[in-house]
Amino acid sequence: MKILVTGGAGFMGSNMIHYLLKTYPDVEVVNFDDLTYAGNLLNVSDIEHDPRYTFVKGNIADAKAVEKVVQGVDLIINYAAETHVDRSILEPEAFIDTNIHGVFHLLEVVRKFNIPRMVQISTDEVFGAVMEGESDEDSKFEPRSPYSASKAAADHLCHSYAVTYGVPVIVTHSVNFYGPYQFPEKLIPLFTMNLLEGKTVPVYGDGMQIREWIFTEDHCRAIDAIAQNGNPGEVYNIGTGFRVPNLEITRKLIEMTGRDDSAIEYVKDRAGHDRRYALNSNKLRTELGWVPQVTFDEGIAQTVEWYKSHKEWIDRCRDGSYKDYYKQQYVDR
Repeated sequence: MKILVTGGAGFMGSNMIHYLLKTYPDVEVVNFDDLTYAGNLLNVSDIEHDPRYTFVKGNIADAKAVEKVVQGVDLIINYAAETHVDRSILEPEAFIDTNIHGVFHLLEVVRKFNIPRMVQISTDEVFGAVMEGESDEDSKFEPRSPYSASKAAADHLCHSYAVTYGVPVIVTHSVNFYGPYQFPEKLIPLFTMNLLEGKTVPVYGDGMQIREWIFTEDHCRAIDAIAQNGNPGEVYNIGTGFRVPNLEITRKLIEMTGRDDSAIEYVKDRAGHDRRYALNSNKLRTELGWVPQVTFDEGIAQTVEWYKSHKEWIDRCRDGSYKDYYKQQYVDR
């Protein structure tokens, strides 16, 4: 089976590529990534010589590049996206280009070339703040940032292509990821790195915004189950039920790195900050038999240990030298 993983040099995509190559001996994986600031080929440097793996530099918003890379593909898993909410507030245009136009081009090639299946990776943020209860697959969209609005638009586009053209696309909504290779702008990697380096950590507002968390390998297993056995045209929520305030996550990381509460720096809250997210994942569990296998305590321990033992990766993210890897390995040689 030939699988195209878009955004495969990023955190989520690179973990999926590692999972696929580890799980399926006969799989062929193409990594299509434009290497924007969060695209880091160091994330997949350990498998770059695997004959089952190919890297192609390109942008999903480039229709010609997408048409070229999908030839012979059996499955597209679209991780390519602009995902950082703060960046979307400051510079929303890139989010519209990648998260909407890019998905449009992927849907077009699935339709044009009769690709058997596409899985669109979306987010729980399309539902907005969920102050009580849980969002299921049919809940109303109420996005509150340019990022979540762009993902919601792409979800609607996927639905329209499934209904109008019969395109075999499946949409997934996931809770917050954590694990190895996550770019140091998100809460867990940023706070872990800062704490290990003796710096403070910036906590928005009172820190009581509630998020639901999933270890990246559990998410990979969910996407695998959905890609193989999910129903085209449908939506699946991927959640664990583990929901805690950001401040509790912060104090857990402080404890694990030997710091104390003096490391916390409370900062002005983000504009339009959603107070709580919560996903109902009963459909995925009931229909496809998926359940999370890694508890938060297990996953966070593995994650912090990974950052402790990958100082060079951290340093190259910090100083920007990870950007040189593509030129060194793919252009100059």
